[in-house]
Amino acid sequence: MKKRLLLISNSTNYGEEYLAWPRNQITDFLESTGVKRILFIPYAGVGLSEESIESSYDAYEKKVAGVFKELGYELYSIHKENDPVKAVNEAESIAVGGGNTFHLVYMMHKTGIMKAIREKALDGIPYMGWSAGSNVACPSLKTTNDMPIIEPESFDCLNLIPFQINPHYLDANPEGHGGETRQQRIEEFLVVNRDILVAGLREATSFLIEGNSIKLIGKKPLRLFKFGQEPKEFEVGEDIDFLLK
Repeated sequence: MKKRLLLISNSTNYGEEYLAWPRNQITDFLESTGVKRILFIPYAGVGLSEESIESSYDAYEKKVAGVFKELGYELYSIHKENDPVKAVNEAESIAVGGGNTFHLVYMMHKTGIMKAIREKALDGIPYMGWSAGSNVACPSLKTTNDMPIIEPESFDCLNLIPFQINPHYLDANPEGHGGETRQQRIEEFLVVNRDILVAGLREATSFLIEGNSIKLIGKKPLRLFKFGQEPKEFEVGEDIDFLLK
């Protein structure tokens, strides 16, 4: 496979500017490809404007395009394209923003771009996503942290990797919180999805995937969950290629 994927846990660390921490990762990822224009998928961004969903997409595009312009790239949004599938097929690179995963998946199925993006990504087009945009690279959206604000046609996603990601993975349970920890929720998932691994991707970390190789990049270890086993920690630099098998 020719896949080139950058799957980022989160866009913003506390106290930083938007997309500040992964900018070097994004630049390194795109530099070697010769890509200059990025097709942006804004459908997870439903709360950026109270006027309408479309105005939220506009605001999201403007926010992300400003960052990519500073990095030397032109970003344009699919929501302004007359034919979304054609736009995907003609794209040099694709970036999928974070937000609400249910709404993102709903729109990707509705517009027909779920299949189109998968085919392009498997053929080697650079694909990057953060938060929800990383979640949709998985077989399904079932390990999202988001509220189901809309019902997609299917929970099936791009299936570019054979395991699930839980973005923004947190170890701690907030003081005063009486609900499940993140680990408990993932373990519930594994009870009914016993044959798939779940990667708890902590903030300020990403997966870089090139063909059959995968690397954890960032400053924090990965927490890996498998049914019937204790979670395991993998440090940056350790061999985790088995995740793609």
